[in-house]
Amino acid sequence: MTLFVPDMISATLGLAVFLLGVELNARIDFLRRFNIPEAVSGGLVAASLSLAIYLIAGIEFTFEMETRDYLLVLFFAAIGLNARFSDLIKGGKPLILLLVLTVLTILAQNLIGALGAVAFGYPAQSGVLFGSAALIGGHGTAIAWAPDVGAVTGLEGATELGVAVATLGLVLAALVGGPVAKFLVERNNLTPDRPDEELTVGIPAEEKEDAAITPIGFMRVILYLHLAIIFGYGANILIAEAGLKLPLFVPCLIVAILIANLRSWLAPDAVPVSRTPALALASEFALGAFLAMSLMSLQLWTIAELGMTILVVLTAQTLFTVLFVIYVLFPVMGSGYRGAVLAAGFGGFALGATPTAIANMTAVTKRYGPSPIAFIVLPLVSAFFVDIANAIVIQMIVNF
Repeated sequence: MTLFVPDMISATLGLAVFLLGVELNARIDFLRRFNIPEAVSGGLVAASLSLAIYLIAGIEFTFEMETRDYLLVLFFAAIGLNARFSDLIKGGKPLILLLVLTVLTILAQNLIGALGAVAFGYPAQSGVLFGSAALIGGHGTAIAWAPDVGAVTGLEGATELGVAVATLGLVLAALVGGPVAKFLVERNNLTPDRPDEELTVGIPAEEKEDAAITPIGFMRVILYLHLAIIFGYGANILIAEAGLKLPLFVPCLIVAILIANLRSWLAPDAVPVSRTPALALASEFALGAFLAMSLMSLQLWTIAELGMTILVVLTAQTLFTVLFVIYVLFPVMGSGYRGAVLAAGFGGFALGATPTAIANMTAVTKRYGPSPIAFIVLPLVSAFFVDIANAIVIQMIVNF
C-alpha cells in the first residue's frame, strides 16, 4: 500500500523533523561532539520510523517534494550571494586541486565497485552503480545510467540497485564528515584563517538568540535570492538550448555571485545583503529543511532488499573515503583549517550529495569558525565539474 503525502504536508513534516533533530542534538552529547547536522539526526529517525511502518504494516510513503526543490535553489543562491570575487580568486588553486582529487576519487570508487560487483557475482560494468554513478553522482545519476548498465550487462533491477546504493551512501555521507573534521581540527589544533569573518551558512549556536535580524533586512535578502533564482532559471534555459545540461542550482549560484558583487561595486554604500545574519538565517533554514525532507523520505527498505552485497561494498567505499580525505585531501589542501572543513564536505559529496557536503561543513564551521572559500570551491566542483568528469568515466566503463 502506497500513501502519497502532498507537498504542503511534506514541507511541514520537514520542519518538524528538523526541529526533532535540534532537540536530539541538544540532549545527546555524542551528536554535538561529532558535528552531526540537526537535519541528519531528525531525518534518520523519521526514515527509520517509515521503515518500521513499512515492515510492520506494509505501508510505503511517497512524498511530493516541490518545496524541497525550491529550498535547494534558494540555498545555493544564498551561497552565491555570500561570495566575493576576492574569495573566488583565492580559491583558484584549491579549486583545481579539489577537481583533480575528485577525478581520482571517481576512478577509485569505480574500481572498488567493480571488484565488489565481481566478488558477489554481478557483471563488472555494474560496478559503476556500486561506485561513482550512485555515490558521487547521487540518485539522479544512478537513475540516468542504470538503463544503460542494464542493457549492456543484462542485469535486471539495475535502477533499484543504483537507488539503493545512492540511498545508503547519502546516509553514510551525512555521518562521516563531521567526525572526520573533528579529528583533523583537534589533532592539529587548527583555527580559522580569518576568525572574525561572518559564517557563510548558519549562525553560531551561542548567537542565535541575539543575532541582529530585522524583518526588513530579512525581506531584502529574500528579494535578492528570488532575483538570483529568476535570472538563474532564465540562464539555465539558455544553457540547455546551447546543449549543456546543468542542475538548476548551478546557474542560480553563478547569477547570485554576479548580483552580490555588482551590487557592492555599483552601490558601495547600500545596505549590505551579503555576509549578514539575515542571509545566514535564510541559508540555514533552506539547507536544514531541504536536508530534513530528503532524509525523512529515504526508503530504507530498498537497501534491506539488496542485502549483504551493498553493505560490504559500501563499507569498503566509506573506508576508502575516510582514509582518502585524511591522508590525501587534507595534506594536499595545505593541512590547515580550510582543508579540514573541505574534508568534511568532500566526505559528504563523495558518498552522498552536495547539500549533504554543505551541511557537514556548516556543522563544523558553526562549532569551530568560518571558512568562506571552502563554501565556494566545493560547490563549484561538486555541482558542476564533477558531473562532466563522472559522465566521461562512466561512459568509458559501461562501453568497455
